[in-house]
Amino acid sequence: QVQLAESGGGLVQPGGSLTLSCAASGSTFDDYATGWYRQGPGNKRGAVACISNKDNSTYYIDSVTGRFTMSRDNAKNTAYLQMNSLKPEDTDTYYCAATPQFRLCVLSSIYGMDYWGKGTRVTVSS
Repeated sequence: QVQLAESGGGLVQPGGSLTLSCAASGSTFDDYATGWYRQGPGNKRGAVACISNKDNSTYYIDSVTGRFTMSRDNAKNTAYLQMNSLKPEDTDTYYCAATPQFRLCVLSSIYGMDYWGKGTRVTVSS
């Protein structure tokens, strides 16, 4: 079992930055690839960024490439999402998820993610 807890969300102006954290507990964090998903009201939850547990390779959706950076610190059992140049359309609830298979995050799989956090809200507004 892995428990995931997100933090770092909040209100930020367009063009601003936020760093989200995902703290893992309960099992071996480096056995799992990690992903950040987001979901707005009435919208489907989808992957934003993923990071492999084997070689730290990353994947980003087109709309955040160049603005978001995902990283992980296995010693701290924590994954991060650095979000720069934020836009109003980035407003969503962001969820951390873990899976043994990196490709499932890249495929934006919901059912392939074994563990989920409860989410943290990001609001980009002036």
